[in-house]
Amino acid sequence: MTLFVFPRWANKTRALAGVILGSAPLYLTGLVWYGFSPKTTDVGYEPKQPVPYSHALHAGQLGMDCRYCHNTVEQAAHAAIPPTATCMNCHSHVHTKSDKLQPVRDSWESGDPVEWVKVHDLPDYVYFNHSAHVTRGVGCVTCHGRVDEMEEVYQKEPLSMSWCLTCHRNPEPNLRPPEQVTNMTWAHPDGVDPIEYGKALREKNNLNPPTDCSTCHR
Repeated sequence: MTLFVFPRWANKTRALAGVILGSAPLYLTGLVWYGFSPKTTDVGYEPKQPVPYSHALHAGQLGMDCRYCHNTVEQAAHAAIPPTATCMNCHSHVHTKSDKLQPVRDSWESGDPVEWVKVHDLPDYVYFNHSAHVTRGVGCVTCHGRVDEMEEVYQKEPLSMSWCLTCHRNPEPNLRPPEQVTNMTWAHPDGVDPIEYGKALREKNNLNPPTDCSTCHR
C-alpha cells in the first residue's frame, strides 16, 4: 500500500514555483518603474484653482513672505491656507473690479471659503510637521521648489518615503539659517562648501533627524 504524505496537488507546486520565480524580475521591474513614475508620485501635478492666484507675482515680483498667507508653518504641522480675509486685506483696495477675483469677493460676501485645491497632498498614513522643518532651517524651496517663479503652483518633488529619508539621513545640503527659510533666492556664502556649511548648522542647532518608522507613521 502506497502512503501519500502530501496530497497529489502538491506535485504541481514545483511548476508553480518556477512560474513565480521566473516572473518575479518582471514584477519587481514593473513595480519600481510604476512606483517611482511621476504619475505615481504626482510630480508635475498642477490642479486648476478657482482663482488664478500667481505666486510668481505675489511671492516673486512683490516679494511677499510665505508666512503672510501660510501663517501657521512655524507653529503647527499644517501650512494654513489663507482665509478670504487675508486676500481682502489687499484686494479690498487693489483690483477691486477684476473678474479673476470675483470668487474672492463672492466668498467675502457670503462667508463661504474659496474652494482651493490642495497641491501637496500626502497620504493619510503619513505625518508631516511643517514647524519641525522650517524652524530648523529647511527652506520652503527644498520641498516646494521656486514657487516665486511659478505662475501656478505645481508639485516639483516626489515627496516619497525614500525622498524624505534621503534628506533625514543626509540633511546638510538642505540646511540654511532658520531666518532664511522663506528666502527663495538664498544661496550659500561665496567660497563656502555647502556640505561643510550644513554640517556647521547641524552641529550648532543640534539637529539629528530621526529615521525610525514612527517618525512619519503614527
